[in-house]
Amino acid sequence: MLSRKHREALWHRRSILAGLCLAWLICAANSSFAAEPVTRQQVISRLESGSKDLSNLQAAGVDLSGVDFRGARLFGANLDGANLSNAKLAHCNLDLTLMRGTVLVNADLRESSIFGVLMDRANLSGADLRGARLMSKGDSVNLDGANLSELKSGADMRNQPMGLIRIVLTHASLKGAKLVGADLSRGDLSYADLREADLTRTNLSRTDLTGTNLANAWLDGATLTDADIHNAIFTGAMGLEKTVGLEATKGRETATFD
Repeated sequence: MLSRKHREALWHRRSILAGLCLAWLICAANSSFAAEPVTRQQVISRLESGSKDLSNLQAAGVDLSGVDFRGARLFGANLDGANLSNAKLAHCNLDLTLMRGTVLVNADLRESSIFGVLMDRANLSGADLRGARLMSKGDSVNLDGANLSELKSGADMRNQPMGLIRIVLTHASLKGAKLVGADLSRGDLSYADLREADLTRTNLSRTDLTGTNLANAWLDGATLTDADIHNAIFTGAMGLEKTVGLEATKGRETATFD
């Protein structure tokens, strides 16, 4: 058991971290209102000059479709409503960006870092996120047909100083998406559409799947230990007999199976 001195030190450290996070959010919000968005040509010119640091870029609503950002640092950028369809964003740092309503249709996001991102109503249909680190919060995100194989989105329980940091994709559409070998443990996919998705070897342990539609999905080798499947739909799901931990799920009696 921790001593009082250690508890106070831990509380103080957490308070500092929370304060820093809040300060960053306030600064980001203020800068997004104060700064004029860049133009498409300005972004292309910076990239062509060899600059890879585009931190805090103000590009809300800008057409950046097809732009080659490979390896760039876009930390803290405001990309709300921007069009990044077919953009090349492999190996980019997109941590703490704003992506609300952003269009990333068929974008290449392989091995990118997308941590602490707000992405309500973002459209990533057909996007390639293989091997990406995705720890975002978004409602009604479109990931239909996206490739999220080997996605790194599991909550790291060794590093949770300010509460549980996890992926939250409530009401997301992932119809036909590929999540082979993805780690979504402890995430929130409640009321998501995962019909016909490939969840082969996907880690869904302790994941909130309340009301999630997994009809006709592939679940061969998926881990469901301690997942919440209240009112989830598994009609026509394939490979259920090869899942791990289905018998240890929560709310199994309310889920719909064949």
